[in-house]
Amino acid sequence: MVFLDFEKPLENLYEQLEKIRQVGEEGVIDVTENIKELEKKIQTTKKDIYANLTGWQRVQLSRHPERPYTLYYIEQITKKFTELHGDRYCKDDKAIVGGLAKIDNQSVVIIGHQKGVNTKMRQYRNFGMANPDGYRKALRLMKLAERFNLPVICLIDTPGAFPGLEAEERGQAEAIARNLFEMAQLRVPSLCYIIGEGASGGALGIGLGDKVFMLENTWYTVISPESCSSILWRSWDHKEEAAEALKLTPDYMLEFGLIDDIVKEPLGGAHTDPEKMAKTLKSHIKTELAGLINMDPEERITQRIEKYSKMGRYDIVEIK
Repeated sequence: MVFLDFEKPLENLYEQLEKIRQVGEEGVIDVTENIKELEKKIQTTKKDIYANLTGWQRVQLSRHPERPYTLYYIEQITKKFTELHGDRYCKDDKAIVGGLAKIDNQSVVIIGHQKGVNTKMRQYRNFGMANPDGYRKALRLMKLAERFNLPVICLIDTPGAFPGLEAEERGQAEAIARNLFEMAQLRVPSLCYIIGEGASGGALGIGLGDKVFMLENTWYTVISPESCSSILWRSWDHKEEAAEALKLTPDYMLEFGLIDDIVKEPLGGAHTDPEKMAKTLKSHIKTELAGLINMDPEERITQRIEKYSKMGRYDIVEIK
């Protein structure tokens, strides 16, 4: 197990538990009661730690190296997944995956960012940072879904769209803007889930849907805390302060009306029990799709546009 800085009390308890279990395996003394007592203490400590997480700590959990990514969820919640490649303009972006699948008996098109499970795969997936080719591939799959009347499921987990020169040369901003324009008018149901990081236009590029949800230990904002800190303070040292100021956690996003609900994670984060998290996510998707799938397309588009038109707050000041 990988423990984060604020999880050090848990790390010590797990080390003690492992040593006691080794003693028990040697068969010298009965350690059953000791194990039960320590397991109870671990649960109590977990509840204490995760009940009052700061914004920065949730950011850390969203980046946990053992956290499940898009392809894991696809494997767990769908069957007969057929991945589709390429944007039909330039190439196939490995940072965004997508294709046709079935969730039980419901056919869907599922799209998401993929970061990679080890160093080699993270480089291959460009750390989940998509080029314009990835967003154009996503749009091609959405239009395919529209043609065959299939719901669209988007799983968002990115530190941002790729900021490289070649991405800008191929129209990064245009690709994201085009996706926003087209997703607003998509005639089929669309659900978006932030399963990890939801940064800036990189998240928005596949993040406009009938309903948007966040897993409990994720974040969603215009800029990462580190980048915000480097702009305002010329240093990453204030990233924790920036995370609080950005109000990027799911509870704030729900309060602001930018998301529709928060999906609970297992105690300690999705990485502590990926199978349970996948089951929860599948159940949530099925429930939400049931409420959208029979809606008239024109009504769906109207509600979607109204939903996003109401976002944001402003004041009118009279100039005398």
